[in-house]
Amino acid sequence: MADFANRTGLITGSHVPKRYLWTDAFAVCNFLELFHQTGEERYKQEAFALVDQVHAVLGKHRNDDNRNGWISGLEKEDGKKHPTIGGLRIGKKFNERQSGESYNERLEWSQDGQYFHYLTKWMHALNRVTQVSGNLQYNRWALELAKTAHSRFTYTSQNSHTKQMYWKMSIGLSRPLVSSMGQHDALDGLITYLQCMATAVNDPGMSAKLNLDMEISEAMSMCKDKNWFTDDALGIGGLLTNAFKMTQLIIHSNLQITDILSTLLYSAKGGVDAFSLADTLNFPAEYRLAFRELGLSIGLHTIEKMVQMIQQHPEHFPEQQPLISQLIDLSPHLSLIKKIEMFWMTTTNQQSDTWIEHIDINSVMLATSLGADGYLLLR
Repeated sequence: MADFANRTGLITGSHVPKRYLWTDAFAVCNFLELFHQTGEERYKQEAFALVDQVHAVLGKHRNDDNRNGWISGLEKEDGKKHPTIGGLRIGKKFNERQSGESYNERLEWSQDGQYFHYLTKWMHALNRVTQVSGNLQYNRWALELAKTAHSRFTYTSQNSHTKQMYWKMSIGLSRPLVSSMGQHDALDGLITYLQCMATAVNDPGMSAKLNLDMEISEAMSMCKDKNWFTDDALGIGGLLTNAFKMTQLIIHSNLQITDILSTLLYSAKGGVDAFSLADTLNFPAEYRLAFRELGLSIGLHTIEKMVQMIQQHPEHFPEQQPLISQLIDLSPHLSLIKKIEMFWMTTTNQQSDTWIEHIDINSVMLATSLGADGYLLLR
């Protein structure tokens, strides 16, 4: 994490700040975990500094854009007070595809804009800062981001008359760049909204305008009867992480959503079974993407934690034994955690092109897997 802070310009004067929303969300949680493990105040201050820098960089227009200032359009001081109200850029290498410019699938991966599933990761990071610091302003920023993201990314389909979501929006959230719906975006939204609202219950200064009841209802509707199965390592890890968040919310907020929890575990089990059969973890580093595999190892860290929590709180889990059985069925895959972590901690594998090309996201997610509680626990 020290190398990451230096390499991306978090440390003053080291480099020009290079921010990327997904990576930075995990990095904030890693600094919080380092603070928790060591008690050293500097790690908490690094988390605060990273949040501020993300907002100052990704909450504003790019340097190569003819627009400037806050994406939200707010004036300088108001923008500082509400840095997430216009959303946050991804932080891609190239500017967004311009209106009227033809779509190029390969190039789109390198072009800026806003991703909903990156915004939910940042909401989570802000929420975790509130939980650790006690400063409720961070969670209010998360709620403002949730309000904006939900209103701009969702729309009513003319064919089915149901709520849908765009996968990628323009920097100013004025037009979709990729209209298809991300498989797990509505799920990410639902759980993150519930998480932020659970924290907001204890915020005497929260405005009624930030209430997410409508957004939660619409996200729940979009999640109904969805097939969550994926054999993608990162996607499976996300399902397990969401299941663990849901377990904690069931306990702390008395939510009646154990049926959704069971569905997530069922989908994760099918996904990790299929992933293991593909045997890609025995491929050389050049044919693998570390951050996707590390997403899986982070998710696998939740299995034993869920078993323990469900056993300790039977009053919240009337169907306790079936859930425990589902988790036990997942336990043979726990050996993948060490296999993935040890592979990517090996110096020769970190010298591969695939590691170096994605060094920031790879190193940060490796750190998360090695100290996962800062990202996983809603404490």
